Amino acid sequence: VRLGEISRSPRWALAFKFQPKQGTTKILDIVAQVGRTGALTPVAMMQPVNVGGVEVSRATLHNQDEIDKKDVRIGDTVIIQRAGDVIPEVVEVITSKRTGAEKKFRMPSKCPVCGSEVIREEAIHRCIGLDCPAQLKGRIKHFASKRAMDIDGLGVKLIGQLVDKGLVNDVADIYDITKDQLIALERMAEKSAQNIIDAIEASKEKPLSKFLYALGIRHVGEHISDVLAHRFFRLDDFPALSEDDLMEAEEVGPEVAASVARFFRDKKNRESIERLKKAGVKVIEPRVKARGKLADRVFVFTGSLHSYGREEARSLVERLGAKTVSIVSKKVDFVVAGEDPGSKFDKAKELGVKTLTEEEFKKMVG
Repeated sequence: VRLGEISRSPRWALAFKFQPKQGTTKILDIVAQVGRTGALTPVAMMQPVNVGGVEVSRATLHNQDEIDKKDVRIGDTVIIQRAGDVIPEVVEVITSKRTGAEKKFRMPSKCPVCGSEVIREEAIHRCIGLDCPAQLKGRIKHFASKRAMDIDGLGVKLIGQLVDKGLVNDVADIYDITKDQLIALERMAEKSAQNIIDAIEASKEKPLSKFLYALGIRHVGEHISDVLAHRFFRLDDFPALSEDDLMEAEEVGPEVAASVARFFRDKKNRESIERLKKAGVKVIEPRVKARGKLADRVFVFTGSLHSYGREEARSLVERLGAKTVSIVSKKVDFVVAGEDPGSKFDKAKELGVKTLTEEEFKKMVG
């Protein structure tokens, strides 16, 4: 049975992964790092060890529950590996090497960066400080990243200097930075400063999908940003959208809708967007498709069609104003069933979604 696909891969495909290389080391300390959303992540600081040709000295411990589950303590000797040969992780503790001097770790009740209260949301501990410098640095790093506004040269160390010196207190401040301010920073040559100014200028024109992603809205990744951009089209319309409006978009559920609505209700966020516009940031909005005979209808295709290829059929209904998706839900208007339709046809029947034979489909689009 073919189970459809998600944004980056088909659900029915399998990936073969080799067993990751492992190493043994000692945990010297555990520190809580603060991310752009305020989430605190415990990180093990370890004696450097070579794992698969790479020197590793830090590994995420994910959250307090994971630490408790593995019973990881400061001073423990542990086995580590690089998950997917990329991300270092602690696999297990070698308890036989404990001396009794090891210390248990608890997540702090105050933010280690700004001192604000830390609250617990299910497995995640979160700093609630609105002006936490660590969160600000994380937001700017995300905003400037390659998949967002793509500001080349605006890396972690430079962002740290800009925030620590009070030159950047919001993502919009990036566009007020001058060459002279950059040259005055540590280890910044005139040529490098000019390159960064040029990169900032070059980032001013971006598609709505990338701009939404750059804003760093919780639960909104690249794919959902693209879905929102091509469903609602205009940036200026987002503050007026209710959670129910947002959930009309395919793949947008209650959690994402609540997060987006909350972001655009926030006065500070709206002011930041207005400042970005005034600084010359131009958001390129997708063109609203002409309203064809199938405007706003949602189609799913399943099985083999004799008169059309799958992509040909999708392109045909999209030219007529419809949208195509790969997952059957109550938001779908029609499931076009060809030969050997499989589970999507059964799901349509279960949900009461109208199904069309190939002949019925040909009459509809003819």
